[in-house]
Amino acid sequence: MKYLFTLANLLLASLLMAQTPKGKVIEGQSISSKITGYNVNYSIYLPPCYDTSNRSYPVLYLLHGYSDNETAWVQFGEVNHTADKAIEAGQIPPMIIIMPDAKVTWYVNNHDGSNRYEDMFIEEFIPRVEKMYRIRSQKEFRAVSGLSMGGHGSLVYAIKHPDLFGACAAFSAAVYTNEEMKQFLSDDNKKWFQPIYGHLTSDGKLPQHWNNNNPINILNEKPLKDIKKVRFYIDCGDDDFLYKGNAALHVLMRDKKIKHEYRIREGAHNWTYWRTNIIHGLQFVGDVFHRK
Repeated sequence: MKYLFTLANLLLASLLMAQTPKGKVIEGQSISSKITGYNVNYSIYLPPCYDTSNRSYPVLYLLHGYSDNETAWVQFGEVNHTADKAIEAGQIPPMIIIMPDAKVTWYVNNHDGSNRYEDMFIEEFIPRVEKMYRIRSQKEFRAVSGLSMGGHGSLVYAIKHPDLFGACAAFSAAVYTNEEMKQFLSDDNKKWFQPIYGHLTSDGKLPQHWNNNNPINILNEKPLKDIKKVRFYIDCGDDDFLYKGNAALHVLMRDKKIKHEYRIREGAHNWTYWRTNIIHGLQFVGDVFHRK
């Protein structure tokens, strides 16, 4: 009898899973860019009701980490499955998720202007994809999120372009203090960062391009009126090596009275952490998308 009861429960669970509407993931998409001079690939998630409705949807730009590409959030993060379940359960509104490839650009223009990824993303990518799909183009229906290098990119975009984004959810963001970057540009890590920010000056100071693109420094220099209109969510594991920059950003935001949510959860800098916790980012931006 116990066996039959267990089997019935398994069958019921399987039936419920089979009935969960599935969104559509389209990979292998690209736009041609005059600014970068190369095609920019992207993947897109369309919610389950997209093909059966005529309405437009809010959009989340979901950014990958260092050395990954536009397929990572689906292949390793399974964000499409998380979104399907959350939409079905009413935890988030139906939304479009766009995942662009940024190579190892850190989502900014590099110091010599040879790869202007940020300009491309703001001036070409967003306007073009939002015309290709049924997307609500108002700021309150556009959010940006990402992990590691992508978490850094999401913060840079939301802070530098607060007129474009209603929300930012940064996971394990690659945010560094000035002291950390000075060390990085002096040791073996400089191969990661010199192509983006340039060299230390002759007297050992950080390059200006770093100051212009580091979220902590930007918040110390940029007027805060518009930035405070963006809702921020910062999430980092307690065993993540990027804890120092995330904590420094949280403290600075508190000091400057920038409203945000700061979460430290059990976990490290890995896909287990991001795959498990992306639901919190989806719920956060979904709450912004909801009409009050």
